[in-house]
Amino acid sequence: MKIIPLKEGNFSASKTKDFTLLTDENFDTVKGIKMSVQPFLIVTEQDYILIDAGIGWKNTEGKTVISELLEKENIKPEQITRLLLSHLHKDHIDGSIQETENGFVPAFPNAEIYIQRRELDFAMENRGNPSFDFNTLEKLITLPNIVWMDDDRGNISEEISFEVVGGHTPFMQVFWIRENGETVFFGADDLPQESYLRYHLAYKSDFDGRRAMELRLKWQKEAAEEKWKILLYHDLDKAVIQI
Repeated sequence: MKIIPLKEGNFSASKTKDFTLLTDENFDTVKGIKMSVQPFLIVTEQDYILIDAGIGWKNTEGKTVISELLEKENIKPEQITRLLLSHLHKDHIDGSIQETENGFVPAFPNAEIYIQRRELDFAMENRGNPSFDFNTLEKLITLPNIVWMDDDRGNISEEISFEVVGGHTPFMQVFWIRENGETVFFGADDLPQESYLRYHLAYKSDFDGRRAMELRLKWQKEAAEEKWKILLYHDLDKAVIQI
C-alpha cells in the first residue's frame, strides 16, 4: 500500500468551529484549539481510497489544497474510487463537494461515498451544533453515489473493514485497510494525535470521552502486537506512526 497524507495545513479552531490557518506569524497569538487537518489517500492494488475529505481549504489562487497535493502525486480526483467518512463534522466532509458555475458537484466524481446513516441522524438532530456545516451536509447527502451504512461492523471490500465505535460522536466509525500483510488503521477523532496515546484522558470535547479513552488503550495494545500503521488526522507534526 502507498500512504499519501493530504495535509491541508495546521489550523486553530475557535469555540464556534471557525478555522484559522496557522502561520509562523500568528501561531503564538491566535486563540483556539490547534490541530492539523489531514485526510489520507491509500493506494492499494484495487482502489484509490480517500479517508475523510478535509475542510476544502483553498490556496491563494482559489485551488483546493487537496487537489494541488493530488496533482503533485500525478493523481486526478477522478481516480479516487472510495471516500470513507468517519463522521460528519465540517472539517471531515467540507472537501467532499465543490461549488461550480453549475452548482455543487462531488469533488471526487467517481468515488463511492460511505456514510453511517445513524451519524447523519445524529447530525440532523443537532442543528445548533457549530461542528456541523449543514449547508455542505445537505448537498452531500443528495449525491447519487452515497453508500448508506447501517451495520455496526463489517467489510467494505476484501481490504477494507470498519467498526462503529462512538466516542467522539455517537456513531463515529473507524477503518482498517489490510493488504499483503500490512495493516493501516484510522481511528479518526478518537485517536487524532500521537499525544492521545501518551496521556490517557477522557476529553470533554468528545460525546463520550471515557469510551474514546478506553478504545485508545485497546487499540494501542493491538497496534503494537499487530504492527499497525496509525494515521493521525489532527496531529500538528506527524502523519503516520507505528508503535
